Parts: sequence; structure tokens; C-alpha cells
Amino acid sequence: MASQNPEPHFHDYLPFMANKLGGDGLIDELCNGFNLLKDSDKGVITFDSLKRNSALLGLNGFTDEDLRSMLRQGDFDGDGALNQLEFCVLMFRLSPELMEGSKLWLEEVLQQELRD
Repeated sequence: MASQNPEPHFHDYLPFMANKLGGDGLIDELCNGFNLLKDSDKGVITFDSLKRNSALLGLNGFTDEDLRSMLRQGDFDGDGALNQLEFCVLMFRLSPELMEGSKLWLEEVLQQELRD
């Protein structure tokens, strides 16, 4: 039996953006994305603001539970919303290639420190 709500598929553009824009440019773009999704009165991404603004990013096929799950994944302080830092951290965590690149970079730095 086919699933009524198939798992959404995303192409991970963060590594491409990081290579093209550099670290500071990538952070600027993530901040722009946060600003698109946030509740302008509260200054954070809430369920309602995510639902209302997610179509801007092509997320209009998500169920309410999908959106709530996204919020839960990034909500480190448990307030039910994402502040800018939580959003940026979540975007990095959801990018396996970017996380692997960060891990390799960290390992290289640590190895260099041990040699010095």
C-alpha cells in the first residue's frame, strides 16, 4: 500500500552555497532564510510563521506534523520556536555533506595543533 504522506526529498544546496559564497556569505543567506520564516512580531520561527511562510521556500507540501517535527529538531531551548542561532545550527545539521566537511576541517585543525 502506498504511503499517503511520502517522505519529502530535498537536494542539499548548502555545500554548493558554502563553496560559492564562502562562510560569511553562507551565514548571511541563512539569516535571510530565517528572516523569511520568522514571525515578525515575535522575532522567532513559530509553527504559525513556518506554516504561513514555508511556501516561499517550496515547502507547501508539508503536513502540520512535518512542520512541528522541523521545529522540534532545532528547538534546543524548548520554547517551541526557533531563534536565529537554532535555525542556523539546524540547517547545518540537516546537511550531511556540509557536516562531513566541517568534521574533516576540525580533524585537520586538531591534528595540526597536536603536531605543533
